[in-house]
Amino acid sequence: MKPSLFDGIVNKDLLDGTQVQLMSTKFQKYLAAENGGGADLVANRASASGWETFKLWRVSDTSFNFRVFNKQFLGLENQGSGNKIVAVSNSPSNPETFQIVRNSNDPNKIRIKASNGLFLQVQSETSVTADYAGTNWDENDPSVFRLNDKVANQLQGEYQLTNGYGPARAPQVMHNHWDTYITEDDFRFMSENGLTAVRIPVGWWIAQDPNPPKPFVGGSLAALDNAFTWAQKHGMKVIVDLHAVQGSQNGNDHSGARDGYIEWGDSYIPNTVSVIDFLARRYGGNPSLGGIELMNEPSGVNLDSLKNYYKQAYDAVRRYSQSAYVIMSNPLDHDSKVLLSFVQGFNNVVIDVHYYNLYSNYFNSLNAQQNIDFIRNQRASDLSGVSSTNALSFVGEWTGAWSVQGASKEDYQNYAKAQLDVYSRATFGWAYWSYKCQYDQWSLKWMIENGYITLN
Repeated sequence: MKPSLFDGIVNKDLLDGTQVQLMSTKFQKYLAAENGGGADLVANRASASGWETFKLWRVSDTSFNFRVFNKQFLGLENQGSGNKIVAVSNSPSNPETFQIVRNSNDPNKIRIKASNGLFLQVQSETSVTADYAGTNWDENDPSVFRLNDKVANQLQGEYQLTNGYGPARAPQVMHNHWDTYITEDDFRFMSENGLTAVRIPVGWWIAQDPNPPKPFVGGSLAALDNAFTWAQKHGMKVIVDLHAVQGSQNGNDHSGARDGYIEWGDSYIPNTVSVIDFLARRYGGNPSLGGIELMNEPSGVNLDSLKNYYKQAYDAVRRYSQSAYVIMSNPLDHDSKVLLSFVQGFNNVVIDVHYYNLYSNYFNSLNAQQNIDFIRNQRASDLSGVSSTNALSFVGEWTGAWSVQGASKEDYQNYAKAQLDVYSRATFGWAYWSYKCQYDQWSLKWMIENGYITLN
Protein backbone atom coordinates (compact mmCIF):
# COMPACT_ATOMS: atom_id res chain seq x y z
CA MET A 1 0.00 0.00 0.00
CA LYS A 2 2.82 2.39 0.85
CA PRO A 3 6.22 1.25 -0.47
CA SER A 4 7.88 4.44 0.78
CA LEU A 5 7.71 2.96 4.29
CA PHE A 6 10.72 0.85 3.28
CA ASP A 7 12.92 3.82 2.38
CA GLY A 8 14.60 4.09 5.78
CA ILE A 9 15.78 0.46 5.94
CA VAL A 10 19.54 -0.16 5.75
CA ASN A 11 20.28 -2.53 2.85
CA LYS A 12 16.63 -2.32 1.84
CA ASP A 13 17.40 -4.35 -1.29
CA LEU A 14 18.32 -7.30 0.96
CA LEU A 15 15.06 -7.95 2.77
CA ASP A 16 13.68 -11.32 3.82
CA GLY A 17 12.88 -13.46 0.82
CA THR A 18 15.11 -11.59 -1.62
CA GLN A 19 16.37 -14.10 -4.18
CA VAL A 20 20.07 -13.81 -4.88
CA GLN A 21 22.56 -15.55 -7.12
CA LEU A 22 26.28 -15.43 -6.37
CA MET A 23 28.98 -15.58 -9.03
CA SER A 24 32.66 -16.01 -8.24
CA THR A 25 34.44 -13.14 -9.97
CA LYS A 26 37.65 -15.20 -10.26
CA PHE A 27 36.12 -18.36 -11.73
CA GLN A 28 33.11 -16.69 -13.40
CA LYS A 29 30.92 -19.51 -12.10
CA TYR A 30 27.78 -19.42 -9.95
CA LEU A 31 27.51 -20.96 -6.53
CA ALA A 32 25.01 -23.82 -6.35
CA ALA A 33 23.53 -25.99 -3.63
CA GLU A 34 24.23 -29.40 -5.13
CA ASN A 35 21.02 -31.41 -5.66
CA GLY A 36 19.08 -28.35 -4.48
CA GLY A 37 20.22 -28.97 -0.91
CA GLY A 38 21.40 -31.71 1.42
CA ALA A 39 24.94 -31.64 0.08
CA ASP A 40 27.96 -29.39 -0.49
CA LEU A 41 27.99 -25.90 -1.91
CA VAL A 42 29.79 -25.92 -5.25
CA ALA A 43 30.90 -23.27 -7.75
CA ASN A 44 30.68 -24.83 -11.17
CA ARG A 45 27.62 -23.36 -12.90
CA ALA A 46 27.98 -21.22 -16.01
CA SER A 47 24.39 -20.04 -15.67
CA ALA A 48 21.98 -19.71 -12.78
CA SER A 49 18.58 -21.28 -12.13
CA GLY A 50 16.85 -22.86 -9.12
CA TRP A 51 19.74 -24.63 -7.42
CA GLU A 52 21.86 -21.50 -7.93
CA THR A 53 19.30 -19.24 -6.27
CA PHE A 54 19.24 -18.49 -2.53
CA LYS A 55 16.49 -16.84 -0.50
CA LEU A 56 17.67 -14.50 2.22
CA TRP A 57 16.55 -14.63 5.83
CA ARG A 58 17.57 -11.33 7.35
CA VAL A 59 19.17 -11.56 10.81
CA SER A 60 20.40 -7.97 11.02
CA ASP A 61 21.25 -5.09 8.69
CA THR A 62 24.25 -7.02 7.36
CA SER A 63 23.79 -10.63 8.56
CA PHE A 64 21.72 -13.25 6.76
CA ASN A 65 20.83 -16.91 6.39
CA PHE A 66 20.80 -18.35 2.88
CA ARG A 67 17.91 -20.76 2.19
CA VAL A 68 18.35 -23.12 -0.74
CA PHE A 69 15.97 -24.68 -3.26
CA ASN A 70 14.99 -27.63 -1.03
CA LYS A 71 14.61 -25.32 2.00
CA GLN A 72 17.83 -26.19 3.85
CA PHE A 73 20.28 -23.46 4.85
CA LEU A 74 23.90 -22.88 3.94
CA GLY A 75 26.27 -23.28 6.86
CA LEU A 76 29.62 -24.48 8.10
CA GLU A 77 29.97 -28.26 8.01
CA ASN A 78 29.72 -30.40 11.15
CA GLN A 79 27.50 -27.88 12.93
CA GLY A 80 30.12 -25.18 12.64
CA SER A 81 33.24 -27.13 13.54
CA GLY A 82 34.52 -27.36 9.96
CA ASN A 83 35.15 -24.78 7.25
CA LYS A 84 33.48 -26.35 4.21
CA ILE A 85 30.16 -24.78 3.22
CA VAL A 86 27.24 -27.23 3.04
CA ALA A 87 23.45 -26.98 2.75
CA VAL A 88 22.19 -29.52 5.27
CA SER A 89 20.55 -27.64 8.16
CA ASN A 90 16.76 -27.40 8.32
CA SER A 91 16.78 -24.55 10.85
CA PRO A 92 19.36 -21.78 10.91
CA SER A 93 21.52 -20.93 13.90
CA ASN A 94 24.95 -19.35 14.30
CA PRO A 95 26.82 -21.71 11.88
CA GLU A 96 24.24 -20.79 9.21
CA THR A 97 24.58 -17.03 9.70
CA PHE A 98 26.78 -15.00 7.34
CA GLN A 99 27.70 -11.35 7.06
CA ILE A 100 27.48 -9.73 3.64
CA VAL A 101 30.20 -7.11 3.21
CA ARG A 102 29.49 -4.81 0.28
CA ASN A 103 32.09 -2.89 -1.70
CA SER A 104 31.69 0.83 -1.05
CA ASN A 105 31.96 1.64 -4.75
CA ASP A 106 29.91 -1.28 -6.07
CA PRO A 107 27.25 -2.66 -3.67
CA ASN A 108 26.73 -5.79 -5.79
CA LYS A 109 30.38 -6.71 -5.36
CA ILE A 110 30.47 -8.58 -2.05
CA ARG A 111 32.45 -10.75 0.30
CA ILE A 112 30.78 -13.15 2.72
CA LYS A 113 32.03 -13.68 6.27
CA ALA A 114 31.10 -16.88 8.08
CA SER A 115 30.48 -17.31 11.81
CA ASN A 116 34.10 -18.37 12.31
CA GLY A 117 35.19 -14.85 11.35
CA LEU A 118 36.69 -15.91 8.01
CA PHE A 119 35.52 -15.20 4.48
CA LEU A 120 34.12 -17.63 1.95
CA GLN A 121 36.39 -18.46 -0.95
CA VAL A 122 36.14 -20.71 -3.97
CA GLN A 123 38.96 -23.25 -3.72
CA SER A 124 37.80 -25.17 -6.76
CA GLU A 125 34.60 -25.84 -8.66
CA THR A 126 33.62 -28.42 -6.05
CA SER A 127 34.95 -26.78 -2.89
CA VAL A 128 33.75 -23.57 -1.23
CA THR A 129 35.26 -22.94 2.19
CA ALA A 130 35.24 -20.28 4.93
CA ASP A 131 38.95 -19.90 5.62
CA TYR A 132 40.06 -16.70 3.89
CA ALA A 133 41.43 -13.85 6.01
CA GLY A 134 42.45 -11.31 3.36
CA THR A 135 40.83 -7.97 2.52
CA ASN A 136 41.39 -7.87 -1.23
CA TRP A 137 38.61 -6.67 -3.59
CA ASP A 138 40.44 -7.64 -6.77
CA GLU A 139 38.31 -9.48 -9.33
CA ASN A 140 40.83 -12.33 -9.31
CA ASP A 141 40.44 -12.83 -5.59
CA PRO A 142 38.70 -16.12 -4.71
CA SER A 143 36.68 -14.45 -1.92
CA VAL A 144 34.97 -11.86 -4.13
CA PHE A 145 31.48 -12.53 -5.50
CA ARG A 146 29.10 -10.72 -7.77
CA LEU A 147 25.62 -10.41 -6.23
CA ASN A 148 22.70 -10.69 -8.62
CA ASP A 149 19.65 -9.62 -6.63
CA LYS A 150 17.40 -9.04 -9.64
CA VAL A 151 16.16 -12.60 -9.93
CA ALA A 152 12.59 -11.91 -8.83
CA ASN A 153 10.46 -9.14 -7.44
CA GLN A 154 11.23 -8.48 -3.83
CA LEU A 155 8.69 -9.30 -1.18
CA GLN A 156 7.39 -6.16 0.50
CA GLY A 157 5.11 -7.36 3.27
CA GLU A 158 4.80 -6.61 6.94
CA TYR A 159 7.38 -9.27 7.76
CA GLN A 160 9.96 -7.62 5.50
CA LEU A 161 9.13 -4.17 6.84
CA THR A 162 9.30 -4.96 10.55
CA ASN A 163 12.28 -7.30 10.32
CA GLY A 164 14.02 -4.83 8.04
CA TYR A 165 13.83 -2.04 10.58
CA GLY A 166 14.43 -4.31 13.54
CA PRO A 167 12.95 -4.17 17.04
CA ALA A 168 14.32 -0.71 17.82
CA ARG A 169 12.72 1.15 14.92
CA ALA A 170 9.87 -1.03 13.63
CA PRO A 171 7.36 -0.08 16.38
CA GLN A 172 7.74 3.62 15.62
CA VAL A 173 7.35 3.09 11.88
CA MET A 174 4.29 0.87 12.24
CA HIS A 175 2.52 3.00 14.84
CA ASN A 176 3.01 6.12 12.74
CA HIS A 177 1.56 4.24 9.76
CA TRP A 178 -1.46 2.99 11.71
CA ASP A 179 -2.10 6.46 13.14
CA THR A 180 -1.97 8.31 9.83
CA TYR A 181 -2.70 6.09 6.82
CA ILE A 182 -6.37 5.41 7.51
CA THR A 183 -8.26 7.77 9.84
CA GLU A 184 -11.87 8.52 10.71
CA ASP A 185 -11.96 10.99 7.83
CA ASP A 186 -11.54 8.06 5.46
CA PHE A 187 -14.59 6.32 6.90
CA ARG A 188 -16.52 9.57 6.53
CA PHE A 189 -15.39 9.82 2.90
CA MET A 190 -16.35 6.22 2.16
CA SER A 191 -19.76 6.58 3.76
CA GLU A 192 -20.50 9.84 1.95
CA ASN A 193 -19.60 8.22 -1.37
CA GLY A 194 -21.94 5.28 -1.08
CA LEU A 195 -19.69 2.59 0.37
CA THR A 196 -21.40 0.43 2.98
CA ALA A 197 -18.57 -1.81 4.18
CA VAL A 198 -14.81 -2.07 4.33
CA ARG A 199 -12.80 -5.30 4.01
CA ILE A 200 -9.81 -5.07 6.33
CA PRO A 201 -6.85 -7.46 5.95
CA VAL A 202 -5.23 -8.69 9.17
CA GLY A 203 -2.34 -11.01 9.95
CA TRP A 204 -2.43 -14.09 12.18
CA TRP A 205 -0.22 -12.34 14.74
CA ILE A 206 -3.08 -9.96 15.63
CA ALA A 207 -4.39 -12.67 17.95
CA GLN A 208 -1.26 -12.25 20.09
CA ASP A 209 -1.36 -8.47 20.21
CA PRO A 210 0.05 -6.46 21.99
CA ASN A 211 3.01 -8.86 22.14
CA PRO A 212 3.08 -10.73 18.83
CA PRO A 213 6.01 -12.97 17.89
CA LYS A 214 9.01 -11.22 16.38
CA PRO A 215 9.51 -9.46 14.08
CA PHE A 216 5.90 -8.24 14.19
CA VAL A 217 5.05 -5.40 16.55
CA GLY A 218 1.98 -4.75 18.65
CA GLY A 219 -0.68 -2.25 17.66
CA SER A 220 -2.64 -3.79 14.82
CA LEU A 221 -5.47 -4.82 17.15
CA ALA A 222 -5.98 -1.25 18.35
CA ALA A 223 -6.11 -0.13 14.72
CA LEU A 224 -8.81 -2.71 13.99
CA ASP A 225 -10.75 -1.63 17.09
CA ASN A 226 -10.65 1.95 15.78
CA ALA A 227 -12.03 0.79 12.44
CA PHE A 228 -15.01 -0.80 14.17
CA THR A 229 -15.64 2.39 16.15
CA TRP A 230 -15.48 4.58 13.04
CA ALA A 231 -17.57 2.16 11.00
CA GLN A 232 -20.36 2.21 13.55
CA LYS A 233 -20.25 5.99 13.73
CA HIS A 234 -20.56 6.34 9.96
CA GLY A 235 -23.06 3.56 9.31
CA MET A 236 -20.69 1.04 7.77
CA LYS A 237 -19.84 -2.62 8.28
CA VAL A 238 -16.42 -4.24 8.74
CA ILE A 239 -15.38 -7.46 7.05
CA VAL A 240 -12.40 -8.86 8.95
CA ASP A 241 -10.25 -10.70 6.43
CA LEU A 242 -7.55 -13.09 7.69
CA HIS A 243 -5.15 -12.11 4.93
CA ALA A 244 -1.99 -13.70 6.32
CA VAL A 245 -1.92 -17.10 8.01
CA GLN A 246 0.99 -18.70 9.80
CA GLY A 247 3.01 -20.69 7.26
CA SER A 248 1.69 -18.63 4.30
CA GLN A 249 -1.17 -19.91 2.16
CA ASN A 250 0.08 -18.53 -1.17
CA GLY A 251 3.69 -17.38 -0.84
CA ASN A 252 2.90 -13.72 -1.50
CA ASP A 253 4.21 -10.90 0.66
CA HIS A 254 0.67 -10.00 1.74
CA SER A 255 0.35 -13.50 3.24
CA GLY A 256 3.02 -12.73 5.84
CA ALA A 257 5.52 -14.97 4.03
CA ARG A 258 9.13 -14.57 5.05
CA ASP A 259 10.63 -15.97 1.88
CA GLY A 260 7.84 -16.92 -0.51
CA TYR A 261 7.61 -20.61 0.33
CA ILE A 262 4.11 -21.96 0.94
CA GLU A 263 4.25 -23.86 4.24
CA TRP A 264 0.62 -23.83 5.36
CA GLY A 265 -0.98 -27.25 5.74
CA ASP A 266 -2.56 -29.60 8.26
CA SER A 267 -0.06 -28.82 10.99
CA TYR A 268 -1.00 -25.13 10.84
CA ILE A 269 -4.78 -25.64 11.03
CA PRO A 270 -5.04 -25.45 14.86
CA ASN A 271 -3.18 -22.15 14.95
CA THR A 272 -5.24 -20.65 12.12
CA VAL A 273 -8.52 -21.77 13.71
CA SER A 274 -7.41 -20.19 16.98
CA VAL A 275 -6.95 -16.84 15.21
CA ILE A 276 -10.51 -17.03 13.85
CA ASP A 277 -11.72 -17.99 17.32
CA PHE A 278 -10.00 -14.89 18.72
CA LEU A 279 -11.53 -12.59 16.09
CA ALA A 280 -15.01 -14.09 16.46
CA ARG A 281 -14.88 -13.88 20.24
CA ARG A 282 -13.82 -10.23 20.10
CA TYR A 283 -16.13 -8.98 17.36
CA GLY A 284 -18.89 -11.61 17.01
CA GLY A 285 -21.38 -9.47 18.91
CA ASN A 286 -20.31 -6.14 17.44
CA PRO A 287 -23.17 -4.54 15.46
CA SER A 288 -20.70 -3.33 12.84
CA LEU A 289 -19.37 -6.79 12.00
CA GLY A 290 -20.16 -7.54 8.37
CA GLY A 291 -18.44 -10.90 8.25
CA ILE A 292 -15.25 -12.83 8.95
CA GLU A 293 -13.19 -14.08 6.03
CA LEU A 294 -11.38 -17.27 7.01
CA MET A 295 -8.40 -17.00 4.67
CA ASN A 296 -7.43 -14.77 1.76
CA GLU A 297 -6.50 -16.24 -1.62
CA PRO A 298 -5.29 -19.74 -0.79
CA SER A 299 -3.21 -21.06 -3.66
CA GLY A 300 -0.94 -24.07 -3.77
CA VAL A 301 -2.45 -25.66 -0.66
CA ASN A 302 -4.14 -29.03 -0.44
CA LEU A 303 -7.87 -28.66 -1.14
CA ASP A 304 -8.92 -31.26 1.43
CA SER A 305 -6.81 -29.51 4.07
CA LEU A 306 -8.41 -26.21 3.13
CA LYS A 307 -11.92 -27.64 3.45
CA ASN A 308 -11.03 -29.22 6.78
CA TYR A 309 -9.82 -25.84 8.00
CA TYR A 310 -12.87 -24.01 6.65
CA LYS A 311 -15.16 -26.41 8.53
CA GLN A 312 -13.30 -25.96 11.82
CA ALA A 313 -13.05 -22.19 11.42
CA TYR A 314 -16.77 -21.96 10.56
CA ASP A 315 -17.55 -23.82 13.78
CA ALA A 316 -15.30 -21.39 15.68
CA VAL A 317 -17.27 -18.41 14.39
CA ARG A 318 -20.57 -20.09 15.23
CA ARG A 319 -19.48 -20.49 18.85
CA TYR A 320 -19.88 -16.73 19.17
CA SER A 321 -22.45 -15.81 16.53
CA GLN A 322 -25.12 -17.70 14.62
CA SER A 323 -25.79 -14.80 12.27
CA ALA A 324 -22.34 -13.48 11.34
CA TYR A 325 -21.43 -14.13 7.71
CA VAL A 326 -18.57 -16.56 7.24
CA ILE A 327 -16.63 -15.87 4.06
CA MET A 328 -14.65 -18.60 2.33
CA SER A 329 -12.16 -17.46 -0.29
CA ASN A 330 -12.14 -19.60 -3.40
CA PRO A 331 -8.65 -21.07 -3.94
CA LEU A 332 -6.99 -19.19 -6.80
CA ASP A 333 -5.64 -22.34 -8.41
CA HIS A 334 -9.07 -23.98 -8.73
CA ASP A 335 -12.25 -23.33 -10.67
CA SER A 336 -14.51 -20.76 -9.03
CA LYS A 337 -17.16 -23.44 -8.45
CA VAL A 338 -14.92 -25.82 -6.50
CA LEU A 339 -16.51 -24.95 -3.12
CA LEU A 340 -20.17 -25.04 -4.23
CA SER A 341 -20.98 -28.54 -3.03
CA PHE A 342 -18.85 -28.14 0.09
CA VAL A 343 -20.78 -25.11 1.42
CA GLN A 344 -24.22 -26.69 1.13
CA GLY A 345 -24.36 -27.66 4.80
CA PHE A 346 -23.49 -24.24 6.22
CA ASN A 347 -25.58 -21.20 7.08
CA ASN A 348 -24.83 -17.58 6.21
CA VAL A 349 -21.80 -18.56 4.14
CA VAL A 350 -20.24 -16.44 1.40
CA ILE A 351 -17.93 -17.54 -1.42
CA ASP A 352 -15.32 -14.93 -2.28
CA VAL A 353 -13.90 -14.73 -5.83
CA HIS A 354 -11.30 -12.21 -7.00
CA TYR A 355 -11.39 -10.82 -10.53
CA TYR A 356 -8.38 -9.10 -12.08
CA ASN A 357 -7.74 -8.57 -15.78
CA LEU A 358 -4.08 -8.97 -14.86
CA TYR A 359 -1.57 -11.64 -13.82
CA SER A 360 -2.08 -13.65 -17.02
CA ASN A 361 -0.52 -13.28 -20.44
CA TYR A 362 -4.03 -13.56 -21.88
CA PHE A 363 -4.83 -9.99 -20.87
CA ASN A 364 -1.61 -8.47 -22.20
CA SER A 365 -2.88 -8.39 -25.77
CA LEU A 366 -6.42 -7.15 -25.09
CA ASN A 367 -7.40 -3.60 -25.93
CA ALA A 368 -9.80 -1.51 -23.87
CA GLN A 369 -12.99 -2.75 -25.52
CA GLN A 370 -11.88 -6.37 -25.39
CA ASN A 371 -11.26 -6.04 -21.64
CA ILE A 372 -14.74 -4.58 -21.21
CA ASP A 373 -16.28 -7.34 -23.30
CA PHE A 374 -14.46 -9.92 -21.18
CA ILE A 375 -16.03 -8.44 -18.05
CA ARG A 376 -19.55 -8.37 -19.48
CA ASN A 377 -19.32 -11.88 -20.90
CA GLN A 378 -16.84 -14.24 -19.20
CA ARG A 379 -16.82 -12.57 -15.79
CA ALA A 380 -20.60 -12.25 -15.76
CA SER A 381 -20.97 -15.91 -16.65
CA ASP A 382 -18.46 -17.02 -14.02
CA LEU A 383 -20.12 -14.95 -11.31
CA SER A 384 -23.57 -16.30 -12.14
CA GLY A 385 -22.19 -19.79 -11.61
CA VAL A 386 -20.86 -18.89 -8.18
CA SER A 387 -24.22 -17.38 -7.26
CA SER A 388 -26.27 -20.48 -8.08
CA THR A 389 -26.02 -22.00 -4.61
CA ASN A 390 -27.31 -21.47 -1.11
CA ALA A 391 -24.12 -19.50 -0.39
CA LEU A 392 -23.90 -15.83 -1.25
CA SER A 393 -21.36 -14.62 -3.81
CA PHE A 394 -18.81 -11.90 -3.15
CA VAL A 395 -16.36 -10.27 -5.54
CA GLY A 396 -13.93 -9.59 -2.72
CA GLU A 397 -11.28 -7.92 -4.89
CA TRP A 398 -11.26 -6.07 -8.19
CA THR A 399 -9.54 -2.97 -9.49
CA GLY A 400 -9.59 -0.30 -12.17
CA ALA A 401 -6.06 -1.20 -13.23
CA TRP A 402 -5.37 -3.28 -16.34
CA SER A 403 -2.62 -4.00 -18.88
CA VAL A 404 -3.87 -1.60 -21.55
CA GLN A 405 -1.26 1.01 -22.48
CA GLY A 406 -2.25 4.59 -23.29
CA ALA A 407 -5.88 4.21 -22.21
CA SER A 408 -7.95 7.39 -22.06
CA LYS A 409 -9.91 8.53 -19.03
CA GLU A 410 -13.08 7.48 -20.86
CA ASP A 411 -11.62 4.00 -21.38
CA TYR A 412 -10.97 3.71 -17.65
CA GLN A 413 -14.45 5.00 -16.85
CA ASN A 414 -16.09 2.47 -19.17
CA TYR A 415 -13.95 -0.34 -17.79
CA ALA A 416 -14.84 0.57 -14.20
CA LYS A 417 -18.53 0.91 -15.07
CA ALA A 418 -18.59 -2.51 -16.72
CA GLN A 419 -17.15 -4.06 -13.59
CA LEU A 420 -19.56 -2.20 -11.33
CA ASP A 421 -22.49 -3.34 -13.47
CA VAL A 422 -21.42 -6.99 -13.39
CA TYR A 423 -20.04 -7.28 -9.86
CA SER A 424 -23.09 -5.58 -8.37
CA ARG A 425 -24.91 -8.80 -9.23
CA ALA A 426 -22.90 -10.60 -6.55
CA THR A 427 -25.41 -11.42 -3.83
CA PHE A 428 -23.07 -10.33 -1.02
CA GLY A 429 -21.62 -7.39 -2.92
CA TRP A 430 -18.11 -6.42 -3.93
CA ALA A 431 -14.96 -4.84 -2.49
CA TYR A 432 -12.41 -2.79 -4.42
CA TRP A 433 -8.68 -3.40 -3.97
CA SER A 434 -7.86 -1.02 -2.56
CA TYR A 435 -9.31 2.06 -0.89
CA LYS A 436 -6.03 3.98 -0.78
CA CYS A 437 -2.87 3.24 -2.71
CA GLN A 438 0.01 5.15 -4.28
CA TYR A 439 -0.93 3.76 -7.71
CA ASP A 440 -3.85 5.77 -9.04
CA GLN A 441 -6.12 3.16 -10.60
CA TRP A 442 -5.58 0.82 -7.66
CA SER A 443 -6.92 3.50 -5.30
CA LEU A 444 -10.70 3.75 -5.08
CA LYS A 445 -10.39 7.07 -3.27
CA TRP A 446 -8.39 8.52 -6.18
CA MET A 447 -10.80 7.02 -8.71
CA ILE A 448 -13.76 8.68 -6.97
CA GLU A 449 -12.06 12.04 -6.44
CA ASN A 450 -10.96 12.22 -10.06
CA GLY A 451 -14.23 11.16 -11.67
CA TYR A 452 -13.20 7.69 -12.85
CA ILE A 453 -15.84 5.95 -10.76
CA THR A 454 -19.24 7.11 -9.55
CA LEU A 455 -20.92 5.10 -6.80
CA ASN A 456 -23.81 7.28 -5.68
